[in-house]
Amino acid sequence: MKTLTKEMQAAITPVMALDLLKEGNKRFINNLKVNRNLLQQVNETSDGQHPFAVILSCIDSRTSVELIFDQGLGDVFSVRIAGNIINEDILGSMEFGCKVAGSKIIVVLGHTQCGAIKGACDHVEMGNLTALLSKIQPAVYDEKTEIVNRHSGNDEFVEKVSTINIKKTVYAVMERSPILKDMIESGTIAIVGGIHDISTGEVSFYEDTLIINNP
Repeated sequence: MKTLTKEMQAAITPVMALDLLKEGNKRFINNLKVNRNLLQQVNETSDGQHPFAVILSCIDSRTSVELIFDQGLGDVFSVRIAGNIINEDILGSMEFGCKVAGSKIIVVLGHTQCGAIKGACDHVEMGNLTALLSKIQPAVYDEKTEIVNRHSGNDEFVEKVSTINIKKTVYAVMERSPILKDMIESGTIAIVGGIHDISTGEVSFYEDTLIINNP
C-alpha cells in the first residue's frame, strides 16, 4: 500500500474516501490487512502528511481507527475523546484537518457498549468527567422509547442513546463550524456518522447522516 502523497490525496473524492474506509473495515473483519512497511511510511511522511479522512472516535482501547479501518501512517487524522463528543478544540482540529491539510471526509464514530454513554445514562458525576458526560446528556433525554430501566443496565437503552449521540454530534459539527459547513455544502468534503461493533469489529455507517454533495 502506497503512502499518500499530496497528489494522491487531491485525487480522492469524498465518495472515494468513504469507500476506502468501508473497504479497510472489510479487510479488518476478515483478517486480511494490507501488508505495509511502516518504517518506510515513517520516512515517506517525515516531510509532510496528507490524510484523506478525519475520524472522531472514543478513547476506548478497542476502537483504534487505524486498525479497524486498516489504514497506515499518514492516512487518517484520529481525534479521540470519551463518548466521541465535540468541543471547540476538536472542531478546530477538524477544521485544520480538512481546510488546511486537505482531508475529504469527517467520520463521527461511536461504538457499542460505550462506557461514557453508560456513565451519562447513569448520570455519573466525578471530577472533570462530570462536564464531559454533560455533553452526552441531551442524547439521554432525547431517547423516548425506553420508558423504564433508563440506566446502563439496559443494553437497548444504552445503544439507542449512543446512536442518538453520534447523530447529534454529526449535526453539531455543521452547526458549530461555519468553515466545515461550507466545505460540506460545496461538496469539498463529506460527513457521516457510524457505529463500531466491538464484538465483531464491523463498522456500520448511518445513511441518514451521510452528506455528500456534488461539487
